[in-house]
Amino acid sequence: MAATATKSTPQKSKNTAQFLWEAKTKSGETKKGEMEASDIEAVNARLKSLGLNPVKVRRKGLLDADLNITIGSAVTGKDILVFTRQFATMIDAGLPLVQCLDILGTQMDNPAFRKVVFAIKSKVEQGSTFADALADHPKVFDELFVQLCAAGEVGGILDNILNRLANYREKNEKLKRKVKSAMTYPVIVVLVAIAVTAVLMLKVTPVFAKMFADFGQALPGPTQFVVDLSEWCQNYLGYVFAGLIAASVIFGYIYRNPQGRRILDKAFLLAPIIGPVIRKVAVARFTRTLGTMISSGVPILDALDVTAKTAGNRSVEEAIFFVRGKIAEGKNIAGPLLETKVFPPMVVQMIGVGEATGAMDTMLNKIADFYDDEVDTAVAGLTAMIEPLMMVFLGGVVGGFLIAMYLPIFSIAGAVK
Repeated sequence: MAATATKSTPQKSKNTAQFLWEAKTKSGETKKGEMEASDIEAVNARLKSLGLNPVKVRRKGLLDADLNITIGSAVTGKDILVFTRQFATMIDAGLPLVQCLDILGTQMDNPAFRKVVFAIKSKVEQGSTFADALADHPKVFDELFVQLCAAGEVGGILDNILNRLANYREKNEKLKRKVKSAMTYPVIVVLVAIAVTAVLMLKVTPVFAKMFADFGQALPGPTQFVVDLSEWCQNYLGYVFAGLIAASVIFGYIYRNPQGRRILDKAFLLAPIIGPVIRKVAVARFTRTLGTMISSGVPILDALDVTAKTAGNRSVEEAIFFVRGKIAEGKNIAGPLLETKVFPPMVVQMIGVGEATGAMDTMLNKIADFYDDEVDTAVAGLTAMIEPLMMVFLGGVVGGFLIAMYLPIFSIAGAVK
C-alpha cells in the first residue's frame, strides 16, 4: 500500500492544484475550506459526496498563500480535542486513514489547523506512518500524542488509543479550567483595587489636599500620610511602572533559566496557600498521563520519560526522571517515588499495590480521578478563603481613604462649634 501511494504521488502533484471552496450544510450553515483536486468539477463532486452544497469554488492563487492564518487562528486545546474525538469515531467506523484526514481537514474551521492536517495527510500518502507525520508538528501534537498514536498503529488499536487520548485531553482541559477559575476572581479583585487606589491617589486626593491647604491648619496623621503618599505617587509613578516592568522581565528571565525555574517551581510547591493545590494538580496530571500511556501499551521507561516532560513543574519533572533512573537499574516504582518526597505517601502506596497486582494502569487512573475531586475541593476552599480577604482588602483601602480625608473636616467642624 505504501509503495503504491508513493508511486502515484508525482502524478498527483503534477496534475492537481489547491482550490478554495465555500459550501452550505443541509442545515444551512456555511463552511469554508481548502481542497486538492484536478479541477473545479472534482471539488464540487467531492463536496457533494460529503453532504455539502457548493456555493463558490476557485483556484488558490499566490495572494491566498498563508495570508488567512492570523495570530488569532492558532491551534487550541479544544481544536485538538474535537479532532481527536472525530478521528477516533471515523477510524472506528472503518474509514481509511487518509480519507479520515481529508474529511476532517476539509470541514475544519481553523485555517492553521487545517494546514497541519493536510500536511499530515500528504505525508501519510507518501508512505509515512501516522505517528511520524504527527511528529513533524510538535507545537500542535505533543510527545504524548505521538507516542500513543505510534503504539496504537503498532498494536492495530488506533481507534482505542484515540478515544483514550480524547478522554485524557477532556479531563486535562477540565483540570486546567479549575485552576484558572481559582485564580480569575482574585486577579480581578486585585486589579480593581489597584485601579481604585490609583484614581484616589492621583485624582481625588490632590483636590482634598488643595482644600486642606486653604484651611491653614495641621493635618491629622492619617490624612497627612495619604497626602504625602499621593504626592509621592504623582512624582514617582513613572519609576514605579518602570520598576514593575523591570521586575516582570527579570522574573521571566529567571523562570526561563533552568536553575531559576527549578528554584521557583520548588517554591511554588512549598507555598503555604497555593502550594497544596499545585501539588494536587501535579499528582493528578502525573497519574493520568502515566496511566493512559501504560494502558495503551507504552513501555514504563518511555511512559515515564514522556510524563516527566509534560509535568509542567521542574521539581516534579526531576522527581519523575529520578524514578525512571531507579527503575532502569531494576528497582520497583514505589520506593523511588517515596524518596522524592514530592508525591504523598498514600499515592505511593496505591501505586505500589497496583504494581504488585499487575493493575498499575487501573490504579493510576483511580488515583487521578480521586485527585481531580481533590483539586475541585481545594479550588473551592481556596476561592472561599480568598474572596473575603480580597473584599476586606478593597474595603480597607476605600474606607481608610474616606476616614483619612474626612478627619480634618470633622476637626474643623468641631473647632467651629
